[in-house]
Amino acid sequence: MDTDVVIAGAGPTGLMLACELRLAGVDVVVVERLAERTGESRAGGMHSRTLEVLDQRGVLDRFLAVGELQPVGHFSGLWLDFDESESRHPYPLMILQNVIERLLEEWGTELGVRVRRSAEVTGIQQDEDGVTVELGAAEGAPETLRARYLVGCDGGRSTVRKLAGIDFPGTPATMTALIGDVELPDLPEDYVWVRRVPGGDFSAIAFEPGWYRVITSDYENVSDRDEPATFEQLRESLVRLAGTDFGMHSPRWVSKFGDAARQAAQYRDGRVLLAGDAAHIHFPAGGQGLNMGVQDAVNLGWKLASVVRGQAPESLLDSYHAERHPVAERVLHNTRAQSALARPGAQTDALREVFGSLMVFDDVNRHLRAMLTALDIRYPLDGDHPLTGRRVPDAGLKTSDGATRVYELLHAARPVLLDLRGSAEVAAAAEGWADRVDVVTGRSEDDHWPVPVFGEIPAPAALLIRPDGHVAWAAADGAPDIAALRSALATWCGPARQA
Repeated sequence: MDTDVVIAGAGPTGLMLACELRLAGVDVVVVERLAERTGESRAGGMHSRTLEVLDQRGVLDRFLAVGELQPVGHFSGLWLDFDESESRHPYPLMILQNVIERLLEEWGTELGVRVRRSAEVTGIQQDEDGVTVELGAAEGAPETLRARYLVGCDGGRSTVRKLAGIDFPGTPATMTALIGDVELPDLPEDYVWVRRVPGGDFSAIAFEPGWYRVITSDYENVSDRDEPATFEQLRESLVRLAGTDFGMHSPRWVSKFGDAARQAAQYRDGRVLLAGDAAHIHFPAGGQGLNMGVQDAVNLGWKLASVVRGQAPESLLDSYHAERHPVAERVLHNTRAQSALARPGAQTDALREVFGSLMVFDDVNRHLRAMLTALDIRYPLDGDHPLTGRRVPDAGLKTSDGATRVYELLHAARPVLLDLRGSAEVAAAAEGWADRVDVVTGRSEDDHWPVPVFGEIPAPAALLIRPDGHVAWAAADGAPDIAALRSALATWCGPARQA
């Protein structure tokens, strides 16, 4: 084998997955068809759950140092408020994708991730032992890499997905949007973010002093997404919708997108897996795409690492599709709804007014906020405790080593058995997994923990936290179900080590 895992695509999903694998000691090579990062802005922010997973790995400060927190979000341009009680990181972080990629690649380099550029996947052959990945190089003869697994993180037009023969069903685009990073010297000072007009809408968002991201949406003319977008098309579209181009000039990047919504029929075919846009595409409403891809990577990384290292059976990989496919299905559903709410016309205007009047109610705002931020995700895990399957709150803790937080215990990307009542029985149950599970004893600084949408719950007596921050088992006060704990340990951490 040349490496344990080949990842196709050096975007946020591929780089995050590479870092997760290296934290677990797995050898990984990222292959990227582009010769260098483009510098294109593309996605523009991170939601709470993504900020939390970066905090779980101890690297969030790098991103906070260069991004800007925003106290509000939106659902199809209708404003949402955020609640500081739901997370230590309740607000979206405005940060451009090219900056995210740079920071992830820097972290990956520290961890020993190898990124090979100008290397495009042109063929794959898998067998019982591994995958042979054929690479076409910009210069020199084609070559192959042999790995145990291949993960396609190579975008919506994924070559890996196509070569694996994985279906990509869904709905086609019904509109065309043009997007560009330009200078707008004549934009009025009182300009409001999104303007709806007959035939579509337009927006201009300032990301850095002196230049803006301009987006125009056309619901009357649907063009082929594969046709290249030009600056003149963007200018003409803005003039048609706004009556002026606001003096736009000096384009840095121009592209197009639509509201096509598609999802891979399966996220795994043998030794080939998909993550990020390779597994799902949708209308980029509410800033969910990049975030979902990073969270795909965090769900998959520790599972794939456990299988590669021989600690867990290959069947553990099936839980990746079982858990993440429904998450993407829900995002496709809500972005279709947001696309429908954005369409021009008197009927939609009336619908937006009614929908907006509902969003002032706390329950509606809370539901939409949790859906967009992914703070309400609950994986279908066995157990009746309200935390089971949910992401663990970042509660303050007191341990024998001093004050800490739950997320600080996850920096090593290992499972954590947290005992908050000093139960010898709980610690003893994990002895067969001592090489894979960190057992921590302490007490919670708070009597109650906040769970988005669900509400506050009493602090648990003990809980098993997976490396992705989701709770695999939890116990309230009283006698803990040790048999259920051992079952959870075996399910998520592999068979116990024999004495």
